[in-house]
Amino acid sequence: MTDSKKIGILIVGLGGNNGVTLVAGAIANARKLSWETGGVPGKGRVSAPNWGGCITQIEPKGQHGGVGFKGQLVGLADASKAAVGGWDIRSKALGDALYQCRVLDYDLVRQVRDEMNEFPIMKGVYEASFLGESQHASAKHIVPTTDSTTYMELVEHLRNDIRYFKAEKNVTGHTTIIWSASVERPADVGHLQTAEQLLEALHAQLKDKKKHDISPSMLYATAAALEGCSFVNGGSQNTLGPAMAELYKKCYRQSLPVDLKVDTTNSTYLLGTDFKAGQTKFKTAAVEYLRALGLTPQVIASSNHLGNNDMLNLTNETTLNAKMRVKHSIFGPWDEEQLDHQVKVMYIPYMGDEKRDVVEYTSTAFLHQEHTMLTYTRCMDSVLCVPLMIDSAVWCDYFASQNVDSSKVAKATAYLFKIPEGGAQGVDPGFQHQMSTLRQVLSETTENSSSGSGSGGGSGKKRSLQEVLHTGLTSGIITEEQVAKLRALA
Repeated sequence: MTDSKKIGILIVGLGGNNGVTLVAGAIANARKLSWETGGVPGKGRVSAPNWGGCITQIEPKGQHGGVGFKGQLVGLADASKAAVGGWDIRSKALGDALYQCRVLDYDLVRQVRDEMNEFPIMKGVYEASFLGESQHASAKHIVPTTDSTTYMELVEHLRNDIRYFKAEKNVTGHTTIIWSASVERPADVGHLQTAEQLLEALHAQLKDKKKHDISPSMLYATAAALEGCSFVNGGSQNTLGPAMAELYKKCYRQSLPVDLKVDTTNSTYLLGTDFKAGQTKFKTAAVEYLRALGLTPQVIASSNHLGNNDMLNLTNETTLNAKMRVKHSIFGPWDEEQLDHQVKVMYIPYMGDEKRDVVEYTSTAFLHQEHTMLTYTRCMDSVLCVPLMIDSAVWCDYFASQNVDSSKVAKATAYLFKIPEGGAQGVDPGFQHQMSTLRQVLSETTENSSSGSGSGGGSGKKRSLQEVLHTGLTSGIITEEQVAKLRALA
């Protein structure tokens, strides 16, 4: 049972492959476009777009339900009604960027290109030292600064952008800011352990950056927290430190000075790190399978290559180190000390956005005999990543509407990330285990929303609003649109 409210999705790196693919998908679904597909002979025309890969937007299938959640949860937002916007340090029109990246079928691209070229792009916050040299020349669409500009002034600029977006797009649900820009080098912020220390550091001027190594992603995350929005770190950088985590606690934000005009009406979530879209997601499922067989994984030798801008940025050693930090650490909580996990990434311009990866798994079995398994995968990187962006925003809205505790939300959404951090730090890396945790938290959420309700036969207990709306909707008394309006009144 989807909700007719309009959630907000703000993307940092809107003009990148992920951003333009998401916008194209939103338009295609909203306008119910059809287009000629390539690839499989005889495939014919696609009669309508889909939300393939978005488990919040697809219905369960089969006798046991599968993983789709559409129609299963009252208040789950409809992504086709979402308001989408964002920032980029490049001003290239989105339709032209979509055409250039060659991710989607041309017959679809030509239908959305003109509309996307009119799509506004907000200027991005930029600090050259956090990106590889390959990104510097094209960074022209940036928020202007001087040496005397403070980090907090940049945060206030972003807050104004968020407010304008929500008002202009008439956002009625929760808004989530998603980092989908190039990976930053790690920020030297180990000394920032509390939110108070973070806010104090943000009042420093940019000329003091040697003393205060504040990354752009930290500024976006801070702005999101102060505006009552969630922040999702889709990159590999260390945005989710303890100071930032404390800032996202509602009780702390409520204690901040009135003149900061902090939005404390909503639950907000700080989630990450680094979307687990393709090779890494399968690795966690494959090693989980090997361990379930009672085998002992000894060697995982993997390589992947593609030629998009994100991979170009990783040709810089400092940004590559940030990526390798998360890729090498995905199995940490399993304590497989014997495991030799090797990862190689290669920038191959010819491949564009199409990621190709090869992984060989070698384990020891009965009487120390070897078991070897080889996998090969190819897919457009953005086609795998965009569904995670959409689902993360839908989950943030759903859990915020139910006021679910941030640590529970972090654990429920751990399946989205290579290295679950914050409240999900140290969770079981297994993909199926993480999906079970999602279902468990959802079950607890629906039970809690119905707590205090009786069987309807004279128990004397009040039924929760959530249960009443659910009953009204499933019995046909009210529509989904009326449910959304009643929830807004509540």
